[in-house]
Amino acid sequence: MAQVKIYGRRDVWAGRQREVSDWLHSCLVSAWGLPEDKRFHRFLLLDADDLVCPMRSENYLIIEVVCFTGRSDDAKRALIRAVYEKSGYVAEDIEITIIEMPKVNWGIRGVPADELALPYTVEV
Repeated sequence: MAQVKIYGRRDVWAGRQREVSDWLHSCLVSAWGLPEDKRFHRFLLLDADDLVCPMRSENYLIIEVVCFTGRSDDAKRALIRAVYEKSGYVAEDIEITIIEMPKVNWGIRGVPADELALPYTVEV
């Protein structure tokens, strides 16, 4: 399981959510083996005054991947590398953070996630 939050400027990224979502999901599929149909992306687009980052351009994106614990350091590195390699954007304008938590901290389909059988492997 992985949920992705994307922060960026509304005046730059509004209307481009599918482009960004497709790029990020392709990275999650290739690096972590997430199924093609498991996409949970939230866009938090902000007014220019609400995203203060004077050392970045207006294209700046902050990406947070919230996921179950269990992925190896190599798998996390692979995801980070894929995000930069497949982006087509200036690397200085992209920051990614992977936030892990135990399955027991998630509730999915009415049960704690540690009681849920997943059709894909988390331990990669």
